[in-house]
Amino acid sequence: MTEQAGRLVVCGTPIGNLGDASPRLARALAEADLVACEDTRLTGRLLAHLGVKARLVSYHEANERERAAELAGEIAAGKRVALVSDAGMPGVSDPGHDLIGACLARGLPVEVVPGPSAVLAALVLSGLPTDRFCFEGFLPRKPGPRDRRLAELAGERRTMVFFEAPHRVLATLTAMAEAFGPGRLAAVARELTKLHEEALRGPLAELRDRLEAQGARGELTIVVGGAPDHGPEAVDLAAEVALLVEAGTTTRDAIDVVARSAGAPHRTVYQAVLDARAGPGGLRR
Repeated sequence: MTEQAGRLVVCGTPIGNLGDASPRLARALAEADLVACEDTRLTGRLLAHLGVKARLVSYHEANERERAAELAGEIAAGKRVALVSDAGMPGVSDPGHDLIGACLARGLPVEVVPGPSAVLAALVLSGLPTDRFCFEGFLPRKPGPRDRRLAELAGERRTMVFFEAPHRVLATLTAMAEAFGPGRLAAVARELTKLHEEALRGPLAELRDRLEAQGARGELTIVVGGAPDHGPEAVDLAAEVALLVEAGTTTRDAIDVVARSAGAPHRTVYQAVLDARAGPGGLRR
């Protein structure tokens, strides 16, 4: 690779407050031959704020695969391409993965200009543990796949961070309360870095009600505490299942209910039931 070879510069942009744009970001955009962006109007406002003039080309979800190949060709020909999204870091719940992959596959240089992060900002504001966390992005839009994903995460010990749209957030919080238990601690951060930045904190069920009363609006990031390190004793889980079975619930449904309410993996509750039935006296089937 020669000194004159092109490169892809992946640029993190402000998530709301344009004052968070760094001098390095301004320099990277000014030096670019092309700026690939989701919305040319939004990026145009950012460039105007920075006093930068640049040639813009659209790069969004609908044309990502086709445009990635074109832009990789431009970089191979010696062009310097800056990649931005509407807010935050390209490739993180935003277009960018295909272009980065296309460049790496061709041995083209890729560098990153870091910027503000809604994930980290919400995580810190939540007040929940930050030593270990995972980012889950947007959950599936359809209830079935969404609920299955949440069920898989019920036993996750790390703090979890999600993105969500305003028109889906109440349904998502309801589903989270069912999957993780209504008392699981969480936070909803909205309008991060903007004038009306706010973080609501509390149990999932309470957060859902508060957000419904206030009205869901703005860009939203949900942070959910991980499953307790020391969950309910196996004997307690088995006893809860037994009570539901005595009341007429099937064993399978009872295990589902207890797993959701306790924030415990389904397999943990199932094993507790098996162990209890194998022990002295056993549980009634």
